[in-house]
Amino acid sequence: MFPLAQFGVLSALATALTSVLSALLLLALTRQLWSLRWSLTRDKESSLPLPKGSMGWPLVGETFHWLFQGSNFHISRRERHGNVFKTHLLGKPVIRVTGADNIRKILLGEHSLVCTQWPQSTRIILGPNTLVNSIGDLHRRKRKILAKVFSRGALESYLPQLQDVVKSEIAKWCSEPGSIDVYAAAKSLTFRIAVRVLLGLQLEEERIVYLAKIFEQLMNNLFSLPIDAPLSGLRKGIKAREILHAHMEKIIEEKMERQQVEEEFYDAFDYMLSSAKEHGQELSIQELKETAVELIFAAHSTTASASTSLVLQLLRHPVVVEKARVELEAEDLGYDCLLNGGCTNHSDEFPRSLSHIPYLNLDKLSQLCYIDCVVKEVLRFLPPVSGGYRTALQTFELDGYQIPKGWSVMYSIRDTHETAAVFQSPELFDPDRFGPNREESRSARFSYVPFGGGVRSCVGKELAQIILKTLAVELIGTCKWTLATENFPKMQTVPIVHPVNGLHVHFNYNYPL
Repeated sequence: MFPLAQFGVLSALATALTSVLSALLLLALTRQLWSLRWSLTRDKESSLPLPKGSMGWPLVGETFHWLFQGSNFHISRRERHGNVFKTHLLGKPVIRVTGADNIRKILLGEHSLVCTQWPQSTRIILGPNTLVNSIGDLHRRKRKILAKVFSRGALESYLPQLQDVVKSEIAKWCSEPGSIDVYAAAKSLTFRIAVRVLLGLQLEEERIVYLAKIFEQLMNNLFSLPIDAPLSGLRKGIKAREILHAHMEKIIEEKMERQQVEEEFYDAFDYMLSSAKEHGQELSIQELKETAVELIFAAHSTTASASTSLVLQLLRHPVVVEKARVELEAEDLGYDCLLNGGCTNHSDEFPRSLSHIPYLNLDKLSQLCYIDCVVKEVLRFLPPVSGGYRTALQTFELDGYQIPKGWSVMYSIRDTHETAAVFQSPELFDPDRFGPNREESRSARFSYVPFGGGVRSCVGKELAQIILKTLAVELIGTCKWTLATENFPKMQTVPIVHPVNGLHVHFNYNYPL
């Protein structure tokens, strides 16, 4: 009896083991077939091999590894496979690219080797008439129109109102008895700059708060599944867009009527309407509504991310803050200006700004060389966008490998900044690397690409840098701050760099008035 029972147990174990081994063999076989499937898609006319790497598991590829590992996913595979490797993410074959020479070829190959690639949900929500959805000649025409919006003369005219918004928001931070979530506050700051400075909208506080909430809803659903169904992310994003369009339509019509009788420019929208007229193009109301939302989109999240990173690095590096304050003193923007009575603030807003910093201009900002270095190093150390996507229009060579036509190409800004040989000790936050004695970035142009490059480089990059410099001048010149938590937050890099659970800081003015 006993031997028979023992035999039954062994038989069951053998059956279970056989089933497990069969399942494992089946999984291994399907993975090999999946890998073979993508190996067969290589361009037979090219003798070059596909990049090294893994296509992961059938259908899902390496998507789950990417989601759970975050930036470590790309770092580990770059160390294993090199600066160009293949993977499979979000249902598509992807070539991940790092390194100045490789990025140069991609960014300068727009419209010939590659074309821009945004998720379908982003294209639908922002609309067909936006710059991000334009390619070829249409993209070139739209950039020509926007060139006047971000010209030096236009930027100079935006600066006083931009600085007023910065002063006003800092006053709120300093009047708050508790801590400030810097990332949330920075998004409020950049939204107000976009609405007041770029669109020229003078709205009541309640309406600004409401529109900011609606815009946040649009942003939260910009990268969602392209399924237009009730309660879906895409449907929520479209609804937010339509609310924003409805609020802007009447204002846009008033602006167009005023432009017919006036030649003065008050904001970016005025410059854009004038530029379109100069280029013989008449923009429809729908095009203008979509462009208005795109202007907010361009000025909002990435600049808020960089502003938050700026505050984080100022918290981490008091020596940098002190050196910047010495520069402000030397440029008559320090406390001596206040004592001499030449730089008082007359704002009637509440809470009242206690800033003594006078109105800046572009020439004054350009004289602040060290603060310029600080901003550049923030953008190198924590670029707001970690990379960009393109689609290969034809098979081409990269680092000795073929990039097949139709495959996605993801170039990495962050990894390139971290590994570029031109930067001494790239793991350190060191603004002096951009100083006149070193100028490390000039020896390799595409080693430093926080705003991308080529024809798709960020059209508003000068405005973003002006916002960051103005914020740095106002904060360093007038405030003191302390971290409200025991430890600095971890930074999440996808889709935009931001602190996990926020960056909580206490702000106060540095002197009583």
